[in-house]
Amino acid sequence: MYEVIVIGGGHAGCEASLACARIGHKTLLITGNIKNIADMPCNPSIGGSAKGIVVREIDALGGEMGRNADISHLQIKMLNSKKGPGVRSLRCQADKTTYPENMLKTLSSTPNLTIKEALVKEIITENNEIKGIITEDNERIYTKKLIITTGTYLNADILRGHNKHKGGPHGEKPSLYLSESLQKNGIKVRRLKTGTPPRVLKSTINYAECSIENGDDELLTFSNFYAPTYKVEDQIPCYLTYTNLTTHKIILDNLDKCALYSGLIVGIGPRYCPSIEDKVVKFSDKERHQIFLEPERLNGDEIYVGGFSTTMPEELQEKLIHSMEGLHNAKITKYGYAIEYDAIESTQLNMSLESKIIKGLYTAGQINGTSGYEEAAAQGIVAGINAERYVHGKTPVVFPRDNSYIGVLVDDITTKETFEPYRMMTSRAEHRLVLRQDNADFRLTEIGKEIGLVTEKRYGKFLHRKQQLEKAMSQLNTLLSPKVYAPLFEQKGEVNTNAGLTLEEILRRPNIFAKDLQTLGYFEGVDDDILYEVDVECKYRGYIQKEKEAIAQAQKLENKPLPADINYDKIDGLRIEARQKLQKIRPANLGQAGRISGVSPADVQILIVYLAQNKLG
Repeated sequence: MYEVIVIGGGHAGCEASLACARIGHKTLLITGNIKNIADMPCNPSIGGSAKGIVVREIDALGGEMGRNADISHLQIKMLNSKKGPGVRSLRCQADKTTYPENMLKTLSSTPNLTIKEALVKEIITENNEIKGIITEDNERIYTKKLIITTGTYLNADILRGHNKHKGGPHGEKPSLYLSESLQKNGIKVRRLKTGTPPRVLKSTINYAECSIENGDDELLTFSNFYAPTYKVEDQIPCYLTYTNLTTHKIILDNLDKCALYSGLIVGIGPRYCPSIEDKVVKFSDKERHQIFLEPERLNGDEIYVGGFSTTMPEELQEKLIHSMEGLHNAKITKYGYAIEYDAIESTQLNMSLESKIIKGLYTAGQINGTSGYEEAAAQGIVAGINAERYVHGKTPVVFPRDNSYIGVLVDDITTKETFEPYRMMTSRAEHRLVLRQDNADFRLTEIGKEIGLVTEKRYGKFLHRKQQLEKAMSQLNTLLSPKVYAPLFEQKGEVNTNAGLTLEEILRRPNIFAKDLQTLGYFEGVDDDILYEVDVECKYRGYIQKEKEAIAQAQKLENKPLPADINYDKIDGLRIEARQKLQKIRPANLGQAGRISGVSPADVQILIVYLAQNKLG
């Protein structure tokens, strides 16, 4: 008997099992191949636009992805650094060997956590409640709570050209029977698709024909609690090339030969990570598309051809690769393919990621219809936290949309029907100016500490950062005379007003930053990242205040719960579509109801009246 069983050793499974075990519960992690724990079957990168903020949030809660990326990366950079703070995000190219090795070491050394190599074929339920699992070797293992994180392995097919066969990434055995077991227990599934590009031999690339993409020239980390472990000059460069009209002609002339356009694939692929075939067909006005050549390992010869996911047959993949600058003589070491798999309908989940159908069953990662390692890890830590809390009858931890990208992610997938793999983007967060990568620890570390995932040592470091910020912010009302700030204004090209100005008023000037004021004797001893926090709070204060006001307004609806047993079919005035959607999804509150596709503001007003008339909420 285990208190929690986690099925799947990908990024969701790692965070889920670590969360349960670290809090102190006897946890079993079951994976088909221990060597593939924390595997990166596609691009070995962590972070990216919006995704990097998610990694920061996982770290703030006490998760592992950010720390592991910091000690495993080949290159790191801040994306959108010339844009506003609300869209800046870290991205690193990780070492495909080192990252999973480090994660396995972490898992293996964690008390209360056992790792078992097996495939699960069936869940054991009683009165719609989880009791255990049955492996394909017919071993029965009992548990109080089950977390399924099977990624793209659930009833998976590999497709390339006109060939289709059962299989998971890297030729691994898929999970063939678990999907059927879930469906027998009332879980609805849909078919989704993703893919991966070819890999080519590094030594066969003519880099002189490509443009170089270096990492940033400053030390950067996903975790604010550990010092950088690398040297700027040791980062491995990536390179950039492009498709061309020849490439596009080969694709258009052979669409009938690729799995995607021949009718072989029925699952829907990711909108924001399309195959090269999709790019050429759907964006026919473009004469070229960016292709990134990114290293997979420090000590390896394989280069990931980013942006070139394909389902073309092998012989055509050769022609396509050889049509591009720098790749005329490139040798393919691994051909691209598509993978089609089962995913559950995620509107069948509560915000805790527990199933509405089966008590004690949690799902996380690509099984929930999402894409990306970061989205998976975020769901993993949420599921792990809540599975642990359910064991002891604690209230689930729900992350609202206004406190984290994790909250946006979970709310979206549990409220809005996902017909294609969901990808986290800054545009999905309506409060992104307060959900920045730089303030993730200030938003979530206290929660992580309360849950039991943030150690005393980490919490002590957080309190030090918090005290630094409070000290710096307390100085903002300090008044400076023109004589004091005039030399700085002249140096920075700012106009002297010949009037006394507070530090905050000075920091609102576009060319002056908190670090500049250290030369005048202010903010002494404050770390650079905290100074950045001060800059953002001052320069964007008006916008941040408006966003906080919008959050307060939205919370009025979020704080009005909808009874779990409400019969929407009996509420007069609701449109038929709204009734159907509300009855199916059963939102937790009015705010969530309003975000359901098919539920209009007028429908929400009717719900408000209904709650008032019946003295509910």
